[in-house]
Amino acid sequence: MEYRQLGKSDLNVSIIGLGCMSLGYDHKLNAQILHRAMDLGINFFDTADIYQTGFNEETLGKAMRGVRQQVFIASKVGNVPRPDGSGLDWNPSKSHIIESVKGSLRRLQTDYLDLYQLHGGTIDDPMDETIEAFEQLKKEGLIRWYGISSIRPNVIREYVSRSAMVSNMMQYSLLDRRPEEEALDLLHENQISVVVRGAVAKGLLAGKPPASYLSASIKDVTHVQNFLKEVSSSERTPAQSAIRFALAHPAVATLALGASNLAQLEENAAAAKSPALSDAELKFLMERAPMEIYELHR
Repeated sequence: MEYRQLGKSDLNVSIIGLGCMSLGYDHKLNAQILHRAMDLGINFFDTADIYQTGFNEETLGKAMRGVRQQVFIASKVGNVPRPDGSGLDWNPSKSHIIESVKGSLRRLQTDYLDLYQLHGGTIDDPMDETIEAFEQLKKEGLIRWYGISSIRPNVIREYVSRSAMVSNMMQYSLLDRRPEEEALDLLHENQISVVVRGAVAKGLLAGKPPASYLSASIKDVTHVQNFLKEVSSSERTPAQSAIRFALAHPAVATLALGASNLAQLEENAAAAKSPALSDAELKFLMERAPMEIYELHR
């Protein structure tokens, strides 16, 4: 497995990480997937306090008991479930962040997080207060590093200039190339790594029947699927080609890929050993896949 440094931190994370949101409600099956991921060289595991209403953190913590020092655990904060179950409210306040980390640490059965991420963000947030909360948690040793999870250009620019974040999680794939316009280069220039989610676009780049995706029509998705087949071979499946596309930009440190079963996990992890896209293959895909500009939150 290949590893890359996460921003300005001292964390060397596997280029293929596991997005634990895809795990189910079976502790035993989840443990099998998580332990097999470790066997395959995966050391980066991403979760959040709202996934499965806390169960996701619990099942990850249960599986990692006894091997905590061998892995990097990332969680997220900022979304608050409404008591009536009708949705989420946004709370990036210092008090909420300071209080919420306690619950995450308890559920994860650990006394620190390797990476704590703001789970969203708007330009109207009290950013100085939010940053102050993360810095305090660092000083107290409850987190090692912090980052954000945002695709909004205006939010990203502010955190780049005002914080010591080491990462930004953002959606990026051949079907969502919005980060290329500004964010990827900006983050790379400032030694801030990207943690990619959605690299296979909800499975559309990994074999699922074509369907519309964001602004891409079914026809657009079908074309991209066919382009992936053209650059794939016995050494690299279309899904692995999609993964290799997301890994090609130097800003990207790791991909938080979902895996709800062992077969899916094995294919994802094997992408780390598959041939990287050549310059010609990368150019071929980028000339043919749709490019979209992020028109809001600029």
